[in-house]
Amino acid sequence: MKRIFLSLGLFLCFGAAVFAQNVEYKIVTVIESIVPGGIGRSRMISSEEARDFKEFTTSRSEEDGERNKSDRGEIRLKKFDETKLLNFFNLGGIRFQNIAANDAVVTSKINSLSEEGWELVFVNSGVESYAGEDDDSGIFITRYIFKRNRQ
Repeated sequence: MKRIFLSLGLFLCFGAAVFAQNVEYKIVTVIESIVPGGIGRSRMISSEEARDFKEFTTSRSEEDGERNKSDRGEIRLKKFDETKLLNFFNLGGIRFQNIAANDAVVTSKINSLSEEGWELVFVNSGVESYAGEDDDSGIFITRYIFKRNRQ
């Protein structure tokens, strides 16, 4: 009986590790302008290239002060999808039609990724706006994190 439980426990531990290694993640970022007058730019961005963070990471301590020797330009992607979205504001103020249109476009992207086997697992959003005297800029950013089993 002990052997059965031990074998089952080992299978579950190693089986979970094997399944965890077969997962990949994808992030889709939506940036919506909250600049009054509609002069901002709103986009949905998703990368089509991969980057290994290790190539751009340096471990250091306070004593060594060594910086990463790689050029930041190497991080930039040339292959990504950029979907135009409408701005939240126009000269008349908040455009609720624009918000509904953006929702429809983002929903279309989510549905498309779902058909490709991606599962939406987390959504994170935030607003950047100084909001000080004469502030006339800001963005609303939302990151959609998807995962799927590697194929």
